[in-house]
Amino acid sequence: MRIALIAFCLGVWLLQQQAALPSARWLWLLPLLSAGLLVPRSSSLFTETVRRLGIALLCAALGFAWAAWRADLRLADRLPDHWQGIDIIVIGVINDLPQSNSRGERFMLDVERVITSNAPNLKRIQLTRYWPRKGERISTVRAGERWQFTVRLKRPYGTHNPHGFDLEAWMLERGIAGSGYVRDTPQPQRIDTEAASPAAWVAATRAGIRERIVSTLGDAPYAGVIAALVIGDQRSIPHDQWRAFTRTGVNHLLSISGLHVTMIAALAGWMVAFGWRRWPRAAERLPARQAGLLAAVLAACAYAVLAGFQVPAQRTLFMLAVLALAFWGRREPRPFSALVWALFAVLLIDPWAVLSAGFWLSFGAMAVILWVTFGRVAMPDKLRGWVTVQAAVTLALAPALLLLFQQVSIVSPLANAVAIPAVSWLVTPLALLGVVVPSLWYVAAWIMDWLGQGLVWASTLSWAVAARPAPDGWATLLAVVGTVWLLLPRGFPLRVLGALLWLPIVFPPLSTIAPNSFQADVIDVGQGTAIVIRTANHVLLYDTGAAFADSDSGERIIVPYLRASGVGELSGIVVSHDDNDHSGGLQSVLRDIPTGWLLHGLPATSPLLVSAPQPRHCYRGQQWQWDGVHFEILNPPAKAYAESGRRDNDFSCVLKVSRGKQSLLITGDAERRGELELMESGANLFATVLVAGHHGSRTSSLAEFIEQVRPSVGVFTVGYRNRFNHPHPQVVARYREVNARILRSDTGGLIKLSFGEAGITASEYHPSHRRYWRGKTL
Repeated sequence: MRIALIAFCLGVWLLQQQAALPSARWLWLLPLLSAGLLVPRSSSLFTETVRRLGIALLCAALGFAWAAWRADLRLADRLPDHWQGIDIIVIGVINDLPQSNSRGERFMLDVERVITSNAPNLKRIQLTRYWPRKGERISTVRAGERWQFTVRLKRPYGTHNPHGFDLEAWMLERGIAGSGYVRDTPQPQRIDTEAASPAAWVAATRAGIRERIVSTLGDAPYAGVIAALVIGDQRSIPHDQWRAFTRTGVNHLLSISGLHVTMIAALAGWMVAFGWRRWPRAAERLPARQAGLLAAVLAACAYAVLAGFQVPAQRTLFMLAVLALAFWGRREPRPFSALVWALFAVLLIDPWAVLSAGFWLSFGAMAVILWVTFGRVAMPDKLRGWVTVQAAVTLALAPALLLLFQQVSIVSPLANAVAIPAVSWLVTPLALLGVVVPSLWYVAAWIMDWLGQGLVWASTLSWAVAARPAPDGWATLLAVVGTVWLLLPRGFPLRVLGALLWLPIVFPPLSTIAPNSFQADVIDVGQGTAIVIRTANHVLLYDTGAAFADSDSGERIIVPYLRASGVGELSGIVVSHDDNDHSGGLQSVLRDIPTGWLLHGLPATSPLLVSAPQPRHCYRGQQWQWDGVHFEILNPPAKAYAESGRRDNDFSCVLKVSRGKQSLLITGDAERRGELELMESGANLFATVLVAGHHGSRTSSLAEFIEQVRPSVGVFTVGYRNRFNHPHPQVVARYREVNARILRSDTGGLIKLSFGEAGITASEYHPSHRRYWRGKTL
C-alpha cells in the first residue's frame, strides 16, 4: 500500500512539472494500466513484480490525472484577460488576517457575489486598499467582515528569474483568481461586522486573538513571535528578527511546526485520559486510552485550524490521525506508514503543496527523524540520541536548502539545541495558555526576548551561513542518496563512501566567461532596473530595483539570484540616480554581498550612502578596463551636480560596456536633456544593445538618439501591466524602425545577453521555462 500511495504522490509531482496541462485523450491509458489489478498474486517473482509495477503505474497515473483535473478547475477560476483593469463590484467576506503597512492594507476576499453584469464569477481575490493621501480617516477592514468593494484587478503574474520565488504558483495554490486594489469611488461599504460562516468565524477568532496580543504586549520586541506561535501569523514577525531566525536555522520553530502540534496533542490527550480514568461511568462506555486519543486528534485539529492549516500542521495532524487509528484498533503503529498516509492526504487536498519549500522541508525532516530513530537495534541514551537527531536533520536537509535557498545555516545544530526546548516547552505553551490568562504572554515574551538576543548575536557571525551556487537536480539527488547511505545503522560497510556523493553539490561546476568577453543579465525586478555584468574575473551590478513597504528587490530577487549564480562578491555597483525603482534594493545588496565600491548619481546627503563602500559620483570621462572589456561613463557631465534645476532622471549614470565592435549601452532614466547631452558630447554612441531609457517612456528614446545608437537589440525593463503603461507604443515603433529586436522583461523574464567571439546571443528565461500556471508571453 505504501508503494501505491507514494506512486500516487509522484504522479501529482510530475503534473506540476508540465509546461501545459495534458489533453484528456491520454486517459485511455488508465484502463490499460488497471489491467495490473486483474493479474492474480503469484509465487512467480517475475509475475508478482509485473503486477506490482502495474499497480504502481496505475496509481501514478491516477495521481497525475487527479492533479490535472484539480489544476484545470483552478485555472478556470482565474480572471479572464479582457477583464483586467476594468472596475468590478463585488461582495465578499474577509476570511484571512489583513496586513497593514505605511501605504495601506492588504487582505484576501472570498467573493460571494459579483454585482457587475457579465463579469466573471471570481472565488477569491487579493486586494490592496491604499490609505488616502489627504489624511482623511477611513474604516479599516477586519477579518470576518462582509464588504462591498469596487475593485480593479489583473491576472496572477510575477517576476521570472532562475531560482526565484514563483508568485503565480503561490497564488494558484491559494486559489487566488486575481489581484488588484480597491477603488475609492464609489465608497467601500461594510455590510456585516460578522459574516455567518465557519471560515469567517475562524478568521475573526484569529484576528481577535492577535489584537489581544498586540494590546497586551504593546511594542514588546517579540510580540510578533507570540502571535505567530498562537495563530500562525508569521507576517507579524519583524523582518530583522525573521532574518536572524533564518540565518540560525530556527525559523521552523517560530511558526506552527509539527513539533508544536504534537506537543499540544500529547498534552491534551494525557490530560483527558488522566481525568477519564477518574470518571468510572465514562470509562465504562469508552476506555480512557481511546478518549485520550480522540482528545489528542481533536486538539491537534483545533490548533492546526487556528494556525491557518499550514503544511507542517497538516502533515502532523494526518500522521497523528493515522497513528491514533492504529492505537484505537490495537494494531502495531507504523510511523513510516503514517508519514506516507499523511503525504498522500496533503497532496490529495492540495496538489500544489509540492511547489512549496515548506512541504519538502517538513516531510523531509520527519522522514529523517524516523530513519535515524525507529527500527534501530541499539538505541542511544537521551543526550546522544538528541545530538544524533539534530546532526542528521541538519545534514539531510542541507541538499534541499542549497537547492531552494542556496544557503544552509552552520550554527543551526547549536541554535536548535537551545531553541527547541525553550520554544517548544516554554514559550509555546505559555503563549497558548495566554489566550486564557493574558498575563502569561509577558512571561513568554520575556523568555523569547532572552533567546532572541542570543539568536541575533549568532546570526551576525561571519561563518553562521554557508552559501553555495544553486545545484542542479542530479547533484541534489546524489547528495540525498549519499545522506541516506551515511545515516545507515552502524555496522553497514563503507558508510563513509556516502560522503563522496556530496562532492557534486559542494563543488558544483561554474560557468566561466572567457577573457575579452562579457555577459549581461537583465534581472526581472518588475517595474525597475537591475543588470548584472560579468567579465572573466569581475562582476558589476547596475541598479538595484525598487523598495517596497515590507522588503525590496535587493533582498527578494537580486541577492538570491547572485547567490544562485555563484556570485559571492561584487567588484562594484552603479546606482544610476535617486529613484526608488533603481536604488531601492541597494542597502540589502550591500548588507548581504561584499562590494568593492559604489558609483552613483544620488544626492550627496542620501541616506543610502551611509554604509556604502567608497561612494563616488559618476560623471563623464570615468573609465576602466576589466579582463579586456572596456567600461565608460558617458553622462552626466561633472558640472551637473552643481546645477539646482536639473531633474533627478537626468543625473542618471550612463554606462557603456564594450569589447571590440560589440557594446552595451545603459542610460538609466535619462530623459530628453540627458540624451541631447549625449549626442552633443561627441562620444561614440553606437551600441549593439541598448537598454531603453526610462523603461520606454515618451520622455526618453528620442528618434534622433535611437538613430545615432542604431541598436540591434532594444531591451525594456518594465513591470507587467505597470501603471505608467511603459513602454509607450511610439517608443517601441522607433526601435522597430531601425530593425532592432525587442526584448521585454515583463514577458520574457530575465534576459541574458552574451558578448563574445561568437557574436551576441540573447535569451529569455520565461519562454524556455514554462509551467502551465504561468502567464503566457505576449
